Amino acid sequence: MSAEGHDHAIDHEHEHHHKDTFITKYIFSIDHKMIAKQYLITGIFMGIIGVGMSMLFRMQLAWPEESFRIFNILLGDKFAPNGVMANDIYLALVTIHGTIMVFFVLTAALSGTFSNLLIPLQIGARDMASGFMNMVSYWLFFLSSVIMIGSLFVEAGPASSGWTIYPPLSALPQAIPGSGMGMTLWLVSMAIFIASSLMGSLNYVVTVINLRTKGMSMTRLPLTIWAFFVTAIIGIVSFPVLLSAALLLIFDRSFGTSFFLSDIYIAGEVLHYQGGSPVLFEHLFWFLGHPEVYIVLLPALGITSEVIATNARKPIFGYRAMIMSILAIAFLSTIVWGHHMFISGMNPFLGSVFTFTTLLIAIPSAVKAFNYITTLWKGNLQLNPAMLFSIGLVSTFITGGLTGIILGDSTLDINVHDTYFVVAHFHLVMGISALYGMFAGIYHWFPRMFGRMLNKNLGYVHFWVTAICAYGVFFPMHFIGLAGLPRRYYTNTNFPLFDDLQNVNVLITTFALIGGAFQLVFLYNFFVSIFYGKKSVMNPWKSNTLEWTAPVEHIHGNWPGEIPEVHRWPYDYSNPAHDVDFVPQNVPMKEGEEVLHH
Repeated sequence: MSAEGHDHAIDHEHEHHHKDTFITKYIFSIDHKMIAKQYLITGIFMGIIGVGMSMLFRMQLAWPEESFRIFNILLGDKFAPNGVMANDIYLALVTIHGTIMVFFVLTAALSGTFSNLLIPLQIGARDMASGFMNMVSYWLFFLSSVIMIGSLFVEAGPASSGWTIYPPLSALPQAIPGSGMGMTLWLVSMAIFIASSLMGSLNYVVTVINLRTKGMSMTRLPLTIWAFFVTAIIGIVSFPVLLSAALLLIFDRSFGTSFFLSDIYIAGEVLHYQGGSPVLFEHLFWFLGHPEVYIVLLPALGITSEVIATNARKPIFGYRAMIMSILAIAFLSTIVWGHHMFISGMNPFLGSVFTFTTLLIAIPSAVKAFNYITTLWKGNLQLNPAMLFSIGLVSTFITGGLTGIILGDSTLDINVHDTYFVVAHFHLVMGISALYGMFAGIYHWFPRMFGRMLNKNLGYVHFWVTAICAYGVFFPMHFIGLAGLPRRYYTNTNFPLFDDLQNVNVLITTFALIGGAFQLVFLYNFFVSIFYGKKSVMNPWKSNTLEWTAPVEHIHGNWPGEIPEVHRWPYDYSNPAHDVDFVPQNVPMKEGEEVLHH
């Protein structure tokens, strides 16, 4: 069937499209735009829980052994007797906070929302390659979220061996209270999450390869699509490795195998496990774990490319270099996992190899940073909230990335491994950067999702308070890390060595509580604007990509009639051959018009 015939058949089908019921429209929807909203709102809900947990353990770190009524209300008499946090639940909070933020918010909500929303709209497709698989992917994510939240309510407490779930704490159900049922639920939840992620990723890859509209060559794709496409490929390559680690851990816990256990004693009792290796688990975990940080970061970088080019009213600088750097990051991300394991007894020669590959990955990252800065240079900057968050991302990406050079060096890492220096590094470069990318995407594409505008002034308040508090939290952390303060200790009162650092912890917690509270401004803005925001026009940011050529109200199939045809690359801003400062991709080339070099 020819493309035209195929199009005609689809249009014909839309004329007779059955009326959606509430369930098929809002719950079990196969429309990519609705699935994107489902991902986003689920992710925001999970984010509230994840950030709320960090508020609780930050209070514990600032004022250890103090009594807080809120601890007793939220954690109960068992985990916060008289309002004093128990050490078991501190570890559980840190574990579930990490798991929720890394996987459920920054992987699923960020990729799930924007890949679903933008891939069909920006490549000129009616929908995803498989709407059904897309729906199943979301509902598996939802199910895994429910199980993860459910694990908070089991009697012995949720998983407590850190988000990295290293054995033996995670492999022996009797090790600590959080090693019991909570850990089992964590593993089940992650297995389902990985299935969801893989289904989503396969769908994104197939859609980008097969469903591009006429004229949309790979070198005319917006950088957002390149980022989502490559992110999906990294996910397909690395998530199965984590699934294998989780399954082997389930075997060790429940079926008496010893993949990760050997020569273990508990309370003087010799256990029968023989021949396993906990370091094997570290290799399996970090083989996903490091590509994972780029799965988190690349979509945010893609969104930033689009938002910065649109709001600087300039073509993105170095379009092909940007694509090459995304591909280089994807390749290198799979050969650097050992830098998480420099002090695990690794052969020093192997350590030097991982140091080399880790420092190599700084090159494509720097290319991206310089290209953002040169795109901004002498641009006609429209400093709306999306643009501010994008510029904020460039800032945290650079400041967080610089400390990575220290941690990526096997000799320098020994001094700061497992201290707050590491926490500061990855929260800035992965956590805050990806969060800023997500916020930028929400402010920029909210009108595309909901047909209304977010309140700009509340957006400014949200950005400035968040930006100041994010640095207020993570900048001082570098220094307490250099002073030797270890991660994951629920109190440091036993070490007189660290007494002088307590006031820094109070400062950090103060910033964290203010920053957390001001996310309520965003939540208010978001949920109120869905219903009462100012109605959006078709192309509010005067942008060039195809999603702004579709009507404001959502229709099944995205465009009423023909799918637009693409004639140019997506960054024709301020083109001297045209009177207006933006030329959408579906505008034909004028006679004698030169293709802008990219």
